[in-house]
Amino acid sequence: MTTTGPRLEEITPGNLDAALGIRVRPDQEHAVAPVVKSLAEAYVHPGVAWPRLIVDGDRPVGFLMAFFDIDWHDDGSVRRSGLWRLNIAAGEQGRGYGRFAVESVAEELRRRGTKQLHVTWHPGPDGPEGFYLGLGFRLNGETSGGQTVGVLELT
Repeated sequence: MTTTGPRLEEITPGNLDAALGIRVRPDQEHAVAPVVKSLAEAYVHPGVAWPRLIVDGDRPVGFLMAFFDIDWHDDGSVRRSGLWRLNIAAGEQGRGYGRFAVESVAEELRRRGTKQLHVTWHPGPDGPEGFYLGLGFRLNGETSGGQTVGVLELT
């Protein structure tokens, strides 16, 4: 990382190609949708999706998309916010950008008055469970679309 550290940028016409160029490692492609799908989902979920390019200096290093106040069970009973997608570029992993992304989403949720950050991930030995648990997420016993659900308390 540079001395100024990473930052988030809104997706704009000026950085769209950089965002679309973010690629995870080939062995991770089954576990996270490509940025192009995330941006399409953001387009059809305005006000809910929060896509951001992660930049360090002038280098695009990743992409995240948060979600705000979604109807978790599609019945009005539970509303949640959290991290929808996290794509750290293959050559940039292991440098703290994932942690930065999660901390940035947590900061935004706190700013909005949210008390919990939710995330889902593909279970299995090649998945990101250790990463999320290491950041303080706890398993809540739920699954969503076959994925494990984790919760981070934002106290």
